[in-house]
Amino acid sequence: MEIDHMANPIANRIRLVLGDITTLDCDAVVTAANASLCGGGGVDGAVHRAAGPELVRDSMALAPCPAGEARITEGHRLSARFVIHAVGPIFRDMTEDKKTLAKTYHSSLSLAAQHDVASIAFPCISTGVYGFPADAACEIAIETVTEWLRSNDMPQFVTFCCFSPQDQTRYQKRLSELGLAES
Repeated sequence: MEIDHMANPIANRIRLVLGDITTLDCDAVVTAANASLCGGGGVDGAVHRAAGPELVRDSMALAPCPAGEARITEGHRLSARFVIHAVGPIFRDMTEDKKTLAKTYHSSLSLAAQHDVASIAFPCISTGVYGFPADAACEIAIETVTEWLRSNDMPQFVTFCCFSPQDQTRYQKRLSELGLAES
């Protein structure tokens, strides 16, 4: 499917990649953090390892960070200038947790805009050990980001960085359904 980028300029501002978020060339990477901001497993552990021990010191100074909120630090050893520590919900109830996950993405985008971040990369927040159903999390992520992009100039570009081919396929399908990616 060929995308009419003039009819849908949001499509020009979103990209999808399969890979390691710590290696991306962007202004800010988002990590799926825990409330204590002390590093953890999954993407958060990878970001902390790649950024170096200074990231733990800086992020813990901003703790606690409740679910639905985000904090920003320098990127240290990453190529990204900033790390946005986004705390998603531990999945228990779809109605409430859906709102909290959307708020997590919104908080991250708001911080990015406040810090003149032109490009930002998101992992799949809350879908690992926090247990949020992957299909629902994908829908929430894309919906929240596209709503933000429709009414805000910054960040200019948003990357969804999927670590697994299954997540990449899920995001590709949804973006294609919305006319935001080639199918």
